[in-house]
Amino acid sequence: MATRIMGLDYGSKTVGVSISDALGITAQALETIWRKEENKLRRTLARINELVKEYEVTEIILGYPKNMNNTVGERAEKTLLFKEMLEKRCGINVVLWDERLTTVEAEQILIDLGVKREERKNHIDKIAAGIILQGYIDFGHSKSD
Repeated sequence: MATRIMGLDYGSKTVGVSISDALGITAQALETIWRKEENKLRRTLARINELVKEYEVTEIILGYPKNMNNTVGERAEKTLLFKEMLEKRCGINVVLWDERLTTVEAEQILIDLGVKREERKNHIDKIAAGIILQGYIDFGHSKSD
């Protein structure tokens, strides 16, 4: 049976969402979930759970924003809490994945594609989620090859 993996880029006002293909080889940017306030997560968690069911997701890869010196800051601590909420809500395994520099990489991809500055904010989080997920997929495949 084909299983899909979801990638998430958790930010203070958005969550970028990506999904693997059915074979678990490639990641595609899916959507950006917006919220008005950082701690208002009920709708965000509900939408992620809908997508988990719709795509038959068996695992979530959550970007873990460690500091460049490998320490855990405030954003990473909030991500750990979000991980716990996701596991409770969706009932599946959530894996933390180092996301350092993924937003920078996503921004560069959008620049290279000629996306206007004012439009980039609508796409950057889901692109970053795709980079996070693809990194996880590539790492997993390189270990088993």
